[in-house]
Amino acid sequence: MNLRFSGRELRDLAIAWLALGLAFTLLQHRDLLFDATNPQALAAFAEGMALSLLTVGVGFLLHELAHKVVAVRFGQIAEFRADYSMLFLAVMGGLVGFLFAAPGAVHHRGRITMRENGLIALAGPVTNVVLAVVFAVPWLLFGGYLGRIGSLGVFINVFLAGFNMIPWGPLDGKKVLRWSKPVFAVTFVPTAGLAALLMFGLPLLL
Repeated sequence: MNLRFSGRELRDLAIAWLALGLAFTLLQHRDLLFDATNPQALAAFAEGMALSLLTVGVGFLLHELAHKVVAVRFGQIAEFRADYSMLFLAVMGGLVGFLFAAPGAVHHRGRITMRENGLIALAGPVTNVVLAVVFAVPWLLFGGYLGRIGSLGVFINVFLAGFNMIPWGPLDGKKVLRWSKPVFAVTFVPTAGLAALLMFGLPLLL
């Protein structure tokens, strides 16, 4: 498998990673901006940014890279392209307290079967499930900053998996459903159910 990254793709990935990290940090800590002359407020904002990049950013990056890896495995030409208008809206949304992030997507071309297209789509949510399990270790075993990283990492990756499995528009779930209803059901029910549980029923120490 020949996995290559163009300069534009690396730039788009980096900008999307930073923009998502900033948007999520603003969502949680925008009040600190009103006290920007306070060194403690700036330090807290920087800590929140680092936490977001390590969790939200990593979840997004590996989700997209999973799509690319599987697409290339099936002989596709695949590259990530950032959606700069959506990234701008994400940052602005974080400022006003509402975040909807659609940072871009991996675009691939070449001859492909419906099954292969479904597997490419499925790779992203499955990667987020694996990441949620990885982040669960520091969440369950440690306190302090490591525990916060684990807690937020579990939440965001479960959310990304469940959200992307919604069978609507450009989301992964629609492609998986088109390929295989049983695979869609086996994937969607637990990811969406767990995402709803974490959002509404099981508090995390964020």
